[in-house]
Amino acid sequence: MSDRGLKAMAGKRKAKFGHFVVEFATPGIGHILKSAGCDFVLFDLEHSGFGFETVKSALRYFEAADLPVIVRAPSKEYHHIARACDMGAEGVMLPMVSGAKEARHILDCMKYTPDGKRGVALQVAHDRYRPGAVSDKFKAANARTTLFCQIETAEGVKNADEMARMDGVDCLWVGHFDLSVSLGIPGQFDNPKFLKAIDTVANATAKHGKSLGRLVPNVETGIELSSRWGFDFICYSGDVWVLHNALQEAVTKLRAGCKGKKK
Repeated sequence: MSDRGLKAMAGKRKAKFGHFVVEFATPGIGHILKSAGCDFVLFDLEHSGFGFETVKSALRYFEAADLPVIVRAPSKEYHHIARACDMGAEGVMLPMVSGAKEARHILDCMKYTPDGKRGVALQVAHDRYRPGAVSDKFKAANARTTLFCQIETAEGVKNADEMARMDGVDCLWVGHFDLSVSLGIPGQFDNPKFLKAIDTVANATAKHGKSLGRLVPNVETGIELSSRWGFDFICYSGDVWVLHNALQEAVTKLRAGCKGKKK
């Protein structure tokens, strides 16, 4: 397994930087993000509208660029989780994981026996269509698949320690907007109630040696989260917003600079 793989990354609290893809699953996207310096990609199925045909193609683009991918499945249903793994997702993220029981269900969907109950599909996308001994395939797949549990509810915060304690749970990922809604303080990220929740999750990951992740809207927030709480999977913004903001800034400056100019 490559030292650049998600499992290896999750085993070290050194900061890793990625980008959120919700719109542009184009053939060049992997190489573009790799050239930009990304360590990983978060590929969204929850809100993007992407289907598994798109996932199967996009994962090949990222493989070509040697860029590890976390696929956020649209639900905790078996067919969504196992299919993401079959398509070749190295990491799987699940929204609104509330406790150890749900985390165990997810692991059962992701892992082959003896670590889980995933249905067998070999010499397909996830093992790059290579033949091999069944026992070796199971072992390799189980070692590779990496679980990111999103903490997006008050219940998830309450049970953060029991989830971080579990073998197979590699990272607790704070879904900040949904968590603030669950806490009754939508968008109030400086509210003491929200900050206390982050303390709880961060303490759980530090105690059990697990990674801590979050999407950040800007550089300043990423730096603060890293220094204050030890967030190490830092996903910088998303493709839609980066393009929009950069283009808006440039067009606004062009419009102001060219105003009144005559030939």
